Amino acid sequence: MPELEEKPLNREPELEQLISSFITCTKNYDRNHSALPALDADTHRVRLDGAVKHPLELSIAALKNTFTQHSVVCALQCAGNRRHTMRTKIKEVQGIDWFDGAVMNCKWTGPRLRDILARAQFSLSEEQQKDAHVAFACNAVPCEDDTYYGVSIPLSRAMREDADVLLALEMNDRPLSVEHGFPVRVIVPGVAGARAVKWLDRITVQNSESENFYQRRDYKILPEAAVDCEAAKQYWDAMPSVQEMPVNSIIAVPGSGSTVVRDVDGMIAIKGYALPSGDGGPVVKVEVSVDKGKTWHETELLSHVDEGRWSWKLWQTRLVVPVGQGKIIYSRATDAAGKSQPAACKWNLRGICYNAYGEANSLTIE
Repeated sequence: MPELEEKPLNREPELEQLISSFITCTKNYDRNHSALPALDADTHRVRLDGAVKHPLELSIAALKNTFTQHSVVCALQCAGNRRHTMRTKIKEVQGIDWFDGAVMNCKWTGPRLRDILARAQFSLSEEQQKDAHVAFACNAVPCEDDTYYGVSIPLSRAMREDADVLLALEMNDRPLSVEHGFPVRVIVPGVAGARAVKWLDRITVQNSESENFYQRRDYKILPEAAVDCEAAKQYWDAMPSVQEMPVNSIIAVPGSGSTVVRDVDGMIAIKGYALPSGDGGPVVKVEVSVDKGKTWHETELLSHVDEGRWSWKLWQTRLVVPVGQGKIIYSRATDAAGKSQPAACKWNLRGICYNAYGEANSLTIE
């Protein structure tokens, strides 16, 4: 199989550019565990097998023309988003040094996974289905830590009509780019981007979660006692795989370490994004503090025609900030489920799911 890149592509955009539009259309973040494969949409197939009565071999044309197409606008984020903050505020962690830009908010279009699974029909009893998983795999290229990329989600989530789990063929009304999974990828709103498998070629209904490295030995919040790889060994099988992501927000403007000139009223502009927890969306409130959390000021949440339960919220405000150096601004989001960002977040070895207050620090205000 020919490859477009020799090494995994991993990058994130500048924050001010990231929040410049509700739908992130350019310079999205990229997270990969393998090279980018060169796939042909005309010959590509997705096999559905496992505990089903009628295994399916689906072409891209079949996915597009024989199933009803649905669209969902949702934020997709790496579980390691904000890892840099955990690394620098608490202590060293393992993994790519993501800052605050490993997230995108896009419109995804394709058939619902539940419709495809319904056509295959389960060979599991209703009781067995409660604990079953749907495993996703890409076998196009070998990965850094396994021979293929594989993960899974609970079957119950895949079958929920309101969960909007898609096999996406389009991103922002255009065919997927190879960087984002062409010709088909999984989209699971509210769930860590690690489950949104790119270049999908196999779906398996099974009694337990995927056995792949990326399900069983990565993307887990390990106890603080797991201080290194050796200590982590006793916890991998005991801890659950990350599925839903926590409520979060970040400050994009001003950026940490920057110098900001106040306007004639002594105010500065403060902007950022906020993300709901798993099923808890939408975000209903974002507050900002310029006095280290003593007082909080509610921000303006920007509205958009395509916003919904799974999408992010862009927000902005203008506040008076005293002149000086070493200033800190915090943000905290609250979603419709009542979940709010905590002031602090526990450390974990892989540095994932960091959601303490958003922070712009080391600011010089003039």
